[in-house]
Formats: sequence, C-alpha cells, structure tokens
Amino acid sequence: LLAVHCQQCRIQRCNADYVAAISSNALPEDVLLDVDYCTALRAYSVCTRKTAKSCRGDLVYHSAVFRIKELFAQYNCSSDGPTSSARTPGTQDPLVSEICDYERSSSFQKKFAHCGLFGDPHLRTFKDEFQTCKVEGAWPLIDNQYLSVQVTNVPVVTGSSATATSKITLIFKSYQGCTEQKVYQASTEDLPLAFSDGTRNGGQQEGAGSLRILEKPDSNQVEIQAHYIGSTVIIRQVGHYLTFAIRVPEETLNLSEESPVLQLCLHGCPKNELIQEHRLWLSNSSPLWPSSQQVYTVETAAEQCRRILQVEDVYFQSCVFDLLTTGDPEFSMAAYGALEDLKALYPSRLTLHAASKTVSVPGRALALCQTAVFAVLWVLAFL
Repeated sequence: LLAVHCQQCRIQRCNADYVAAISSNALPEDVLLDVDYCTALRAYSVCTRKTAKSCRGDLVYHSAVFRIKELFAQYNCSSDGPTSSARTPGTQDPLVSEICDYERSSSFQKKFAHCGLFGDPHLRTFKDEFQTCKVEGAWPLIDNQYLSVQVTNVPVVTGSSATATSKITLIFKSYQGCTEQKVYQASTEDLPLAFSDGTRNGGQQEGAGSLRILEKPDSNQVEIQAHYIGSTVIIRQVGHYLTFAIRVPEETLNLSEESPVLQLCLHGCPKNELIQEHRLWLSNSSPLWPSSQQVYTVETAAEQCRRILQVEDVYFQSCVFDLLTTGDPEFSMAAYGALEDLKALYPSRLTLHAASKTVSVPGRALALCQTAVFAVLWVLAFL
C-alpha cells in the first residue's frame, strides 16, 4: 500500500552486515570470538525483525530467520545483550536510520500534498480544493493508520455561524522501530513544546529522533517533524485561535480511493457545512457585524489585507472575509500565516493560487470590485 510499509525487502542488507561482522577483519584473533559472535548474531536478528513487514513471503528472509534460531542454540547465545561492539555510542543503526526516514527509504520520485485550516475557518484540502465551512464543534481533519488529527471549532461572533479553531489534537500512532504512540494537544490557552507525556521525540526506540518537536522561540508556532512518514506539521496561534498546516506524502492518503471515515483534509467539508453563495445585494459600505470589535467595510478590510498580502488570491479573499466576519484585525494574520506555512512546506503549490498583480488604476478597481462581491457573498452565507 505504502512505500513506508511496503519497502523493498532488505534481508540481503541484513545478510551482508552479518557476514561483514563475523569476518576475520571484524573479529581479531585476540578477542573472545564467542562473545563477539553472539553480539553479531543478535544484531543480525534485530535487523531481520525490523525488515519483517516488507519481507513477508520472501524465502531468503524466512530461511535467515530459521537459521538465526539454530545459531542461537548452537552457540548458546542469549537474545539479551549488546548488538554492536564496534559502533560509536550514539550512532544510529544505518538500517534503522533508513527505515525511519521516508525521504531516504524510497528511491522513486516523491509527491506530496498539503492541507491547511485557518481563519473562520478556511480549508485547503489535499486535493487543492479551497473551501469555507461552518464545522462548529469537533471534526476530524486526518484519520489513517499513521496519524489522526482532530480540531475543535467555536463561534467567534454572536449572531453568526462563523467559527474558528480553539483546539487541535494530533495522535502519531506507534511505528515499529521509529516511534511509540505520541499525543500532542494545542489549545488557545497553551501551545506546548512537548507531547502529552512531556517528551519531545518518539520515545525510547532507536529511531525515536524521527519524530520530534522543534522549538520556535517567540513565534507563537510549533513545528512537528515526523520523518518516518515524511510529514511536517505547523500549528500557529493567531490571536485567540489556532491555525493548522501539514505536508504529507500523497501515497499515504489513498487519494484515488473512497475512505469510509470522514477526513476534512481528504474529503472536504460536508455539503451542509459549506458556505453557499446567496444572490442578495448589500452595500459594500455597510458594517456587517455591528457588534464586532471594529467595523470594517469591504474597502477598509481589503486595504488592511493588502498591507500584509501582496497578491490578491484566495488567501487575500480569506483575509477580507475574516475581517468582515469578526471585525478583529488579528484575524488578518491568519491568512498570512497560512500562506507562510504553504511557502515553508510546499512552495511549488504557490502557483496554484497566485494571481497577477494589477498595475493600472482601472485594473486595481476591478480587482477590488471582484474581491468585494466574492467576500460579500461569502459573508451573506452566515446570515
């Protein structure tokens, strides 16, 4: 199914390492051969276990496993004990390093997908669809055999069904040799730099460094790298709410198959949660939410967003929408942060949403008019 799990069987690598370990060059005559042989045999056994999933049905692999059991008995070796006498302390097993690094474990060209959730909220799916949804309450963004992500959205303005994300929970599921199951929870009150158990990596396994939390001092953001599944997560705190962005390998998503489990990043929002256009007229000089913190018209909102977003694309439109909906100037940074995350995680996707800058006065007026109509239609859907 996946390159991460369905890697090429590496039993020949295990065999080669074992032969090298018991060669005359590796075991000088002045050392205890029985002790070093048991060490090499244990390393051989560990190597075969770590590549077991990708070697099912391989006759060479099954022969090696059977032979290892015989050798343990023949030389009276214990399965407990060191697996290397020559490796420098702290040096990672090359096989473990490769298994726990998606970028190195597959030789073919890799394709990635991006998902982001930000603002009131706006969703960019793995299929590059851009939606604005209501989705109040708890909703799953991702739920597969490697990772689960759930967000909780709460209303932001009285009298509107617009919501924003107040809590994000990630579960990195156990992956043999690389990480134990780890849970990360972020909320509007706390953006921790550790998993729920207080650690910042994958635990006690040899490849635990393939899952880690990176500290971003004074940036109100956390980055989590999961190298063993080729994924990176960025969570930001913008004002009183959170944003989410992730890059994952396409082959971990089953984009061509229908999953019975709802995943907003994969399937998008349910139809009844999507913001639908309403053919209603509204003066773009009217305040949309008199109770909001600061009154914005379409023109003043667009001007505010233009200060931080240079291209009038869907992120710009989202910024205008958020200001009109909430009246909170901090929300203009949600779209900006989402765009910055896209640049960091998947810069080649920027061309999908970039629009040419207007250079003449008439052109600029037309662009503003189009943005105004688009934003008003969006906001009217919440009325």
